[in-house]
Amino acid sequence: MFFRWDWLRPVLTAPIVPTLGPVHPDVLTVDLFEDTLRAAVTGDFLSYDKDRRWGGDKDETVLLGDVVHQPDHTLIPTLNRRGHGTVKVFPYGVRDSVVEEAAELAAKLAAVHDVDNARVVRPLDPETAHPRGTRIQLKDFTAGPCPAPGGPVRPVTDWPVAVQKTFAPFAKAMAADGLAFLHTRMQDGRCGPVLAAAVGDGIVGAIGPMEVRADAIGRPQLLPQYFAVLPEARGQGLGRILWRAAMHWGQSHGAAYQLLQTEVDGPSDRLCRSEGLTSLGFRHTAQV
Repeated sequence: MFFRWDWLRPVLTAPIVPTLGPVHPDVLTVDLFEDTLRAAVTGDFLSYDKDRRWGGDKDETVLLGDVVHQPDHTLIPTLNRRGHGTVKVFPYGVRDSVVEEAAELAAKLAAVHDVDNARVVRPLDPETAHPRGTRIQLKDFTAGPCPAPGGPVRPVTDWPVAVQKTFAPFAKAMAADGLAFLHTRMQDGRCGPVLAAAVGDGIVGAIGPMEVRADAIGRPQLLPQYFAVLPEARGQGLGRILWRAAMHWGQSHGAAYQLLQTEVDGPSDRLCRSEGLTSLGFRHTAQV
């Protein structure tokens, strides 16, 4: 075993694991960190990696030989060759200087591996004052019912053909939110259903894909979705209806929970906070 849990556990301010992202606090064990090292050797997806659903090869791997693991802090660097390449360093430690060490390591490794981007990805605890970046939120489906919200929401394939055809221009308009990528996966038949809201004869919002898979301890998790509403259709409550429809779908299909990542103070963040989700902490990413 490479990692000492008595060193690592006290500095895990938020449940974020390199290459895997946020995990449920009950799943956060030394085994997850060890698994990322084994995956770096084999190049395979872990069975519970949420990115496995997209197929292909795992883009991001831990740089095994450059991990720093000490009693009061741990630095875990990863490499992603997609595009111009990115090195990320995840610093786990409570003293401020750990961020500086992480930045130095990220810059060094970016040069060594000849990639353009070097970043520090710092997990922060839920009580962080004036947080920036991404909030990690937990929806617990065992805490109470998630009733169907009604409204103009249904799976894309359940809308009339004329309405279905409007998904392509909608996805193109919301490409920055990942909907264009999602549309290609839908066309390939490589993802679960996508819920869409329509006004008149056109789709104006969507959330998906809807998929439930087991986490590292076998508990069913509703996987993250892409979620967007056209700017001109906002302010009508469609985003909330879409989100509640997705939560109803997840609970109805046996999910125990979902983890969501929302931009702090963004529309989705405000929506999730108003829906009573539990904040697990934050992830702040800084370019070096």
